[in-house]
Amino acid sequence: MKNIRNFSIIAHIDHGKSTLADRIIQECGSVTEREMGTQMMDTMEIEQERGITIKAQSVRLDYVKDGEHYILNLIDTPGHVDFSYEVSKSLASSDGALLIVDAAQGVEAQTIANVYLALDNDLELIPVINKIDLPAAEPERVAEEIETSIGIDATDACLVSAKTGVGIRELIDSIVDRVPAPVGDPEATTKAIIYDSWFDQYLGALALVRVFDGQVKKGQNIKLMSNGEEHQILDLMYPHPMKKIKTKTIECGEIGIVVLGLKEVAVINVGDTITDVKNPTAKPVGTYEPAKPFVFAGIYPIDTDKFEDLRDALDKLRLNDSSLSYEPETSVALGFGFRVGFLGMLHMEVIKERLEREFNLDLIASAPSVVYNVYLTNGDMVEVQNPSQLPPVQKIERIEEPYVRATVITPAEYLGNIITLLISKRGTQTKMTYLNEDRVMLEYEIPMNEIVMDFYDTLKSISKGYASFDYEPIDFKVGDLVKLDIKVAGEAVDALSIVVPRNQALPRGRVLVKNMKELIPRQLFEVAVQASLGSQIIARETVKSMGKNVTAKCYGGDITRKRKLLEKQKAGKKRMKSIGKVQLPQEAFMSVLKMD
Repeated sequence: MKNIRNFSIIAHIDHGKSTLADRIIQECGSVTEREMGTQMMDTMEIEQERGITIKAQSVRLDYVKDGEHYILNLIDTPGHVDFSYEVSKSLASSDGALLIVDAAQGVEAQTIANVYLALDNDLELIPVINKIDLPAAEPERVAEEIETSIGIDATDACLVSAKTGVGIRELIDSIVDRVPAPVGDPEATTKAIIYDSWFDQYLGALALVRVFDGQVKKGQNIKLMSNGEEHQILDLMYPHPMKKIKTKTIECGEIGIVVLGLKEVAVINVGDTITDVKNPTAKPVGTYEPAKPFVFAGIYPIDTDKFEDLRDALDKLRLNDSSLSYEPETSVALGFGFRVGFLGMLHMEVIKERLEREFNLDLIASAPSVVYNVYLTNGDMVEVQNPSQLPPVQKIERIEEPYVRATVITPAEYLGNIITLLISKRGTQTKMTYLNEDRVMLEYEIPMNEIVMDFYDTLKSISKGYASFDYEPIDFKVGDLVKLDIKVAGEAVDALSIVVPRNQALPRGRVLVKNMKELIPRQLFEVAVQASLGSQIIARETVKSMGKNVTAKCYGGDITRKRKLLEKQKAGKKRMKSIGKVQLPQEAFMSVLKMD
């Protein structure tokens, strides 16, 4: 055990975590030069394409220092704020963490958030200043920024370039020297925590575990403590960059993959403790806080026969992403589907894309919304995730909306524009700190509803990509909110309903119907697109009907003949309007996002 090191890599997005993980794997000799690629730990196609880490990945490496053999269990974690749940569960199974900071960009919002997560888990933090080969690199300034904004000693920070390989061996040496060895009792009964899981089409549900006491053996009968289910271990493996290495036991302090042969994906819960059936441990390792979704959206199959396929796909994906939550729902406009909870807008985008790619589904998503606490006049309180489920206005006493504490770090030159943006999103400033003469940290309390739409994109746009953003939920506060309905051809489209502040209902309604007019294909009849608050119509646009020249066959002759044909056409269009159905494209539902 004294030669095992379990550590995670944490950083803000795009500070070089995955590249650094590649260099550590290469330096340890686990992969040959020919097998070496980029983003070795990012196994998903979507991760490779976007250049971001979505799923935390573990790998077991061998390293020799001063003639002594060490086992390094490395976990590469995501950097985007939407995937901080992946970071928290990875840190719970680690003994130390590498805090990566870009030598040119310095400390960012997610850097600070990840540091707090690491400190909550009592981990040994090693500051690493990456990208020192860049012309704009200022390692001394960044080390000073780490000390002032985070409060950890950066005098012995490791200076590395993950791209060129400079300082990587020194970094691995300091991991061996500074990350503590795992503690535990090898002679005690089995106690291991599941910190990740996924579905393999050949092996079934797989659990990635960290053993805290005893050992896990092939053929052993184990019990899952959360639900009391008993299973036999069919196989054990160590995670490796290229292939899984089979083993007979996973010892105390080690990390490994447990194969139980389960086809029921709901049995394995991340955060659950595995123990021996005959001699169970007295209490579990501890539980993760289950991920609390912030953003909800309806996901429906375009082909209604694919509803069961969508259910199976969500079941399998939930094993791979335990932060996902969903329940069935029906929509008048879209049929049968699921109300799915996400951690943020990028999370929603990624999950929809994975469902379409990995499970070959054609899906349509409704506009995202947050959870509201609605207090009724009879004293009851209901949680509303879907705006179309809001009770009638006369039954509502007040609506409370979730607020978040938003942290924005920006160069001083963009400060004015960013403050204007935050105020326009109903934000209230709580703190403003100058990290140095050129970088400012802002703290605002802001409604969650205002940041799930297009806030992040707008922030990046007005700061030319230099501002960074992080948030954490704080509380529910009363808001003057109303439900804005969209009617197409006289029928309310439930999937397009949104909750907005009362003073923004009129401008948003106008923009929304204008967007919809451009997106709805022209029909043989005239289509009215209306925005309404209850029974009151506040905005309207008309999609003109497709014209057909019914008088083309009349050559001269009496005007009454032409008029008769036009009247006949008019009556036909009127009848068509009363029975006609309008097919809405996916862009119409996403136009709710582009209201500004």
